[in-house]
Amino acid sequence: MQNGVLVHGPTSWGAAVRDPDGTLHVASGAKPRFADRISTPVLRGPARLAEAFAVLPVVYRALPQARLPFARPSVLAAVGATMLGGKLLRRSGISRAGRELAAGALALVPAALALREPGLAEYHGAEHVSIGTYERDGERAPKEHPRCGSMLIGPLLASSLAANVAASAAPRPARGLARLLGTTAAVGASVEVFAWMNRHPGHPLARALSRPGFELQRRFSTAEPSPEQLEVADAARDACLALER
Repeated sequence: MQNGVLVHGPTSWGAAVRDPDGTLHVASGAKPRFADRISTPVLRGPARLAEAFAVLPVVYRALPQARLPFARPSVLAAVGATMLGGKLLRRSGISRAGRELAAGALALVPAALALREPGLAEYHGAEHVSIGTYERDGERAPKEHPRCGSMLIGPLLASSLAANVAASAAPRPARGLARLLGTTAAVGASVEVFAWMNRHPGHPLARALSRPGFELQRRFSTAEPSPEQLEVADAARDACLALER
């Protein structure tokens, strides 16, 4: 988050934020859970992502001081402009693959804009250091983490490109439905690949697929946190762990 960290566990969440005056606020609770009932490959991935987003309103109610970067007006405006730009690109005369590749790159603009706000990359790094240090039994972890959602970037770009190119070949009346189904399948396939990557981290293909995400973390989406930011991340982690125990 812009001013803190939200940690997800299997059944619970913990969050901590720091006000400008230095006050630390901590909250935790049970996660909305519905993805457990879906075990079908490809479908369970989107369900898990939906479950992760469903916790955000719960966090806001329990921790009104939390500030999410995508709630900023400038970022919301960038999301709208990106959607419009994607539609215009798909109507252009360039090749199908070129259109979808450009639209995929354009979709990264809101995230890049959000990362310009001070604190977000540092708190992202603090989250990784805190969780990784816990997993290493106290040995300080780096700011890059192999289970970060950025690891989905490589599989998601590839699967989305293939799905949208296929959807663009559908008859015009059915193209919207084809894109929806293709996007759902692309997200589901990406989550399945992501899970496989975590089970086989030493596999050459897993290393190749994770490289874009690692580079994204290393160069752009994370920064070294301050001790105060790491304290916030540890508070969120510990609040989540207390409920999981």
